[in-house]
Amino acid sequence: MAMGSFRFLTAGESHGKGLTMVVEGVPAGLPLGEDDIAGDLRRRQGGYGRGGRMKIEKDRAEITSGVRHGFTLGSPIAMWVENKDFANWGDRMAVHPVDIEIEKVTRLRPGHADLPGAQKYDFDDVRNVLERASARETTAR
Repeated sequence: MAMGSFRFLTAGESHGKGLTMVVEGVPAGLPLGEDDIAGDLRRRQGGYGRGGRMKIEKDRAEITSGVRHGFTLGSPIAMWVENKDFANWGDRMAVHPVDIEIEKVTRLRPGHADLPGAQKYDFDDVRNVLERASARETTAR
């Protein structure tokens, strides 16, 4: 990785347990705390066309590594944002196998990543694509 460049990795699904972010390339010694990130997350919730979900998701990023005593370490910074609505999606988004029949999403949404994602990964349930290719994922960015 070139000096002065950043690398962002994100993981998680829209209705999963939460979102994980890793940022590489942040120099050591910069002041950084969870409150610094909170302002940006609040700003994300505004704007035209935001769905009803924005009312229930009051996102808060928890820094899990890469910062000590309020300053960056120069190592990758990892963060986690919990999905407070996960309890309502637990069976549909469970990581482990479930004993109930989960209805598959088969209707493709125009203008979304549903079709190319389903084709690329050979999914018969479009939920696997739409959960990742969601505006919710922008929380991690």
